[in-house]
Amino acid sequence: MADQIEFDQAHQTLQEVTEALENGQFVHVRRQLQDMEPEDIAHLLEASPRKSREVLWQLTDPEDYGEILDELNEDVKDALVSKMAPERLAEATEGMDTDDVAYVLRSLPDDLSKEILSQMDAADRLRIEMALSYPEDTAGGLMSTDVITIRADVSVDVVLRYLRIKGELPQTTDALYVINPDNKLTGHLSLISLLTAQPETPVSEIMDDADEAISVETEASDIASLFERRNWVSAPVVDENEQLVGRITIDDVVDVIREDAEHSMMSMAGMDDDEDTFAPVFKSAKKRSIWLGANVLAALAAASVSNMFESTLSQMASIAVLMTIVPSMGGVAGNQTVALVIRGLALGHIGDSNKRELLLKEAAVGLLNGILWALIIGSIVVVWKGNIQLGAIISAAMLTNLLVAGIAGVVIPVFLKKMKIDPALAGGMALTTVTDVVGLFAFLGLATILIC
Repeated sequence: MADQIEFDQAHQTLQEVTEALENGQFVHVRRQLQDMEPEDIAHLLEASPRKSREVLWQLTDPEDYGEILDELNEDVKDALVSKMAPERLAEATEGMDTDDVAYVLRSLPDDLSKEILSQMDAADRLRIEMALSYPEDTAGGLMSTDVITIRADVSVDVVLRYLRIKGELPQTTDALYVINPDNKLTGHLSLISLLTAQPETPVSEIMDDADEAISVETEASDIASLFERRNWVSAPVVDENEQLVGRITIDDVVDVIREDAEHSMMSMAGMDDDEDTFAPVFKSAKKRSIWLGANVLAALAAASVSNMFESTLSQMASIAVLMTIVPSMGGVAGNQTVALVIRGLALGHIGDSNKRELLLKEAAVGLLNGILWALIIGSIVVVWKGNIQLGAIISAAMLTNLLVAGIAGVVIPVFLKKMKIDPALAGGMALTTVTDVVGLFAFLGLATILIC
């Protein structure tokens, strides 16, 4: 209910802002933007056509640029950043977390990125360059270097006095990290333990061991799984020498989960998950034509099977009427299995130890569904067309295709994953090609042998 209210409010704001821009009420729009949170402005920008977006950006308070850029999807962010002066971009990144600045700079041309870095102070530049040195979808690319570190041999009272002098803590801080003189992580001290312990208690007595550290090379999807299973709010990141280099917080992980969900949804349609809703026509058409081309090849493969049995189709009209049923049922059944397997791969539920059992299970599901729907469809065809032989043919083809669909639904995503190809991007198309070809070949082949 709350989500629907927020959704409606966002649409109402978009409508009000659009009407105000059309009427030239720029001062009114500026005041509205000043009262909005950065994430709401980012949503408004993404939902606005390109011309309105550029005007809105100019009316937005430059002090909010950094936080807004961090919330935007990549296509929209790149379009806005490309029109900003380097010095304005450098100002926008002031005060942002390391990982957020890295996100903004990653997609910029190298010369522009270097120019922006050159305008930062030495300490900030060093932190950003370290973050940029790691791949984007790893712990090193996601982490923030803004951490609070302490030593194990000091007392709780010393730590509290140190925090008072510091004045503020990084956002989403739930623990302080304990390091040795070599900057190696030895443990962490939760704020709850710190606040409830006696002032004279040494940190070494109340700290927890460093068993929750994440390697800088850990992939983003694995990090999301760790946070989900262990209910972390934050986690330290260490390099190959066990030295503390940063931390990952729950807000970063939420972004990873959201991006993975968007990626899976958009990939099934062969589209870029960061594509701007209001991207230029030529750019959108160019991106989508690649996927359409791949689908043409798949469709031609299925059509070539039908072409092999052209004489059969010309002799019996009933076969032409019924020929789409078998591949259609196989495609639906197979895509159900593909979706299940892709989710299992994403969650880490599927590995070498259980792939065979999953394959047998889905083959059994395909067999049972094949028997059920072979009987149902076969009976319908016998009653409809008055031809027992035709009913038996479509039943046999249905059973064959649903069994193949169950097997292919497991094999295809696992194979694509092994080949480092995104199963969400290519799995559905590959599966549909298999079920179309097998379904048509089984149905038309049996019809050719037994009837024609």
